[in-house]
Amino acid sequence: MTPGRPVPPPLAKPITLDTGDTGSTTLAAAYGATSPDSGLVPLTLARRAPTADDVEIAIEFCGLCHSDVHATRGEWRVPPYPLVPGHEIVGRVTRVGSAVKEFTPGDYVGVGCLVDSCRECESCLDGLEQYCERGNIGTYGAADPRHGDAITQGGYSTSVVVDRRFVVRVPEALDPAAAAPLLCAGITTYSPLRYFDVEEGDAVGVVGLGGLGHMAVKIAKAMGAEVTVFTTSESKFDAARELGADHVVLSKDADAMEAANRSIDVIIDTVAAPHDLNPYFRTLRLDGALFQLGLPADEMPPVSPGLLIRRRLAYAGSLIGGIEETQEMLDFCAEHGVASDIEMVRADQLNEAYDRMVAGDVKYRFVLDTSTLQDPSERADA
Repeated sequence: MTPGRPVPPPLAKPITLDTGDTGSTTLAAAYGATSPDSGLVPLTLARRAPTADDVEIAIEFCGLCHSDVHATRGEWRVPPYPLVPGHEIVGRVTRVGSAVKEFTPGDYVGVGCLVDSCRECESCLDGLEQYCERGNIGTYGAADPRHGDAITQGGYSTSVVVDRRFVVRVPEALDPAAAAPLLCAGITTYSPLRYFDVEEGDAVGVVGLGGLGHMAVKIAKAMGAEVTVFTTSESKFDAARELGADHVVLSKDADAMEAANRSIDVIIDTVAAPHDLNPYFRTLRLDGALFQLGLPADEMPPVSPGLLIRRRLAYAGSLIGGIEETQEMLDFCAEHGVASDIEMVRADQLNEAYDRMVAGDVKYRFVLDTSTLQDPSERADA
């Protein structure tokens, strides 16, 4: 695995099957899991022919998210196998349906964590598809009711077909490989900062300096905020400052935390392990807010209501962003030169990358170069 973006070899060649009706089904090379303990193995996917509203994308890069590890290993629930993960997809449009006017072949586009929603509920009509009241359709591992309840398969593959309403344009100013993690880590941190209307002069705290945390630092700085990183590791002090943090606080140092009292307007908490939030609430000013983005598997220590009441604090959660907001985020990042710090991996390095993610050994996001996938077989596994 090497940092940066190497010159890729030619893309694996898809196999096209004539369906005799609305178009052709494409067999795509992929990597996915066949059981909780199978690891990631080569697979072949049957991608549907584009319908009138669909966009077919030749995937070039796909970010690796820690949720991919949980999903493929059955740590949240037992998913339908085989399962191809990946919801940080960037590639070029190859075909569009007859109703698609906003994209043309050759465009650089992206697909994030959602590929559909009900499109009718109040949340969807408000551009908040991530909070669809009937349940959104995830990019992988979800039954797709508009297509016969077929199980969606993700971006560790050479192609994907997605409804135009859930495709976003990747600005030319962004490196497509470094833009891939923006479709999850970027929008997950941008959305609460935008919701809180962070602007120049505000003070933002970031808890944790991993894939989400490093994006929170970059985006908050681009919004003009003064950024403080809270970390349990002194070894991350220099890294936090390199990313643009104005201050770094060792959160296990009681004196340092006391010195940060009433200094922060909004905190973005990215830690996915149980931890005590009460010391962080003490760092918030009147009317401050703490947004929980990390999702611990075990119970968190209790929150003291008194801390919330005495400063009229808000404790909130936030889930990715809607499609319109995701496009806004990409445009913002292009304008301000914000992208993820990435390490490129080949397909045959995916299992090693998963182990390294679990160990926290990545700075800060892995991205799969899909040109390293094998050619598809003549028969689909899913």
